[in-house]
Amino acid sequence: MKSILLIGLGRFGQNIAKKLDELGHEVMAIDIDEERVDGILPYVTNAQIGDSTNPEFLATLGVRDYDACIVAIAHSFQGSLETTSLLKEMGGKLVVARAESDVQKKFLLRNGADQVVYPEAQMAHWTAVRYSADHILDYIPLEGNYSIFEVKVPEHWVGRTIGSLNIRRTYGINIMALKRFGRLDMTVSADTVLPNDCSMLVLGETVALQRCFDI
Repeated sequence: MKSILLIGLGRFGQNIAKKLDELGHEVMAIDIDEERVDGILPYVTNAQIGDSTNPEFLATLGVRDYDACIVAIAHSFQGSLETTSLLKEMGGKLVVARAESDVQKKFLLRNGADQVVYPEAQMAHWTAVRYSADHILDYIPLEGNYSIFEVKVPEHWVGRTIGSLNIRRTYGINIMALKRFGRLDMTVSADTVLPNDCSMLVLGETVALQRCFDI
């Protein structure tokens, strides 16, 4: 369990708070809007109404005590930039900030952000990949040009064992798990026979996956 300071309770911030609650983490939520703070109370450990660009207010939160500080402020880049800078000055261990453009990302990184998330661009990328082919069911980009894809079992693979397909040697990719009726089976091996009523989670270089599955 980690302690998270979450600043900004727009749609993005609210969804972060709800997911962190689901994962069992402690969350201190901050927003300048009283209605947003009241609405998030069921999902966070504590919440306060306040202006995160005010150094005196921010100092009362004990920034150093949190494992991570997430700046999810929307529609006010100035506020996001000032908050990010203050958090780092006050000893924030890990400051993650939301950006809406590449320019914002550069400024945030220069002014204290350890990491920057770019939700619109990331979701646009996911949507383009996910819906550009009928056989792609999910997609997770990883560092170093690697990805995990959930794909339907190709028709000409059905009934064959993973070992007989030899895709690791041919394409340099691995079948990590099979998914059937919403449940993952991680016990795959070279002798596993691929059925026609499941999907596969495959890991590899993105280019290799695209070549193997015609993505």
